[in-house]
Amino acid sequence: MSSDFEGYEQDFAVLTAEITSKISRVPRLPPDEKKQMVANVEKQLEEAKELLEQMDLEVREIPPQSRGMYSNRMRSYKQEMGKLETDFKRSRIAYSDEVRNELLGDDGNSSENQLIKLREERAHLLDNTERLERSSRRLEAGYQIAVETEQIGQEMLENLSHDREKIQRARERLRETDANLGKSSRVLTGMLRR
Repeated sequence: MSSDFEGYEQDFAVLTAEITSKISRVPRLPPDEKKQMVANVEKQLEEAKELLEQMDLEVREIPPQSRGMYSNRMRSYKQEMGKLETDFKRSRIAYSDEVRNELLGDDGNSSENQLIKLREERAHLLDNTERLERSSRRLEAGYQIAVETEQIGQEMLENLSHDREKIQRARERLRETDANLGKSSRVLTGMLRR
């Protein structure tokens, strides 16, 4: 089960990285390419939502005692998805503002507007880079927890196996002792009768 969840996590990380990259490029593309890119991002956002649904289903199948860690990870992925959708809306607004400016004849070539746009794009890129780094750290931490959990599980299984063997040996000794006591009791009974 956890391997399916981890596979979905990796797919989600790759997909969100691609979406983030494309969202940051939307405002700078020529109009025809922008329309195509917007449609592409919408499709990938739908794929990301479907991955989240699959991950959510996987988490529901996990035993309750192990579910907490996965639930926390799901919450962070859903928050990340919400932020992606917000960034995409902002990007589309910037795109629609540029289309409107082109239609109205405002070419936006003033140096002040360009400087503002550059600052916004830089802030947006820094934000996206930071989000990617956070996602990478979360994935790495999740992987580390999974490895540690697997090791603890193996140790517990080995301990249980050893305990089972001890219990079985103790039962055998009890059976042998019981049989010997039965023989001794018969011998003593026979001796008393003589």
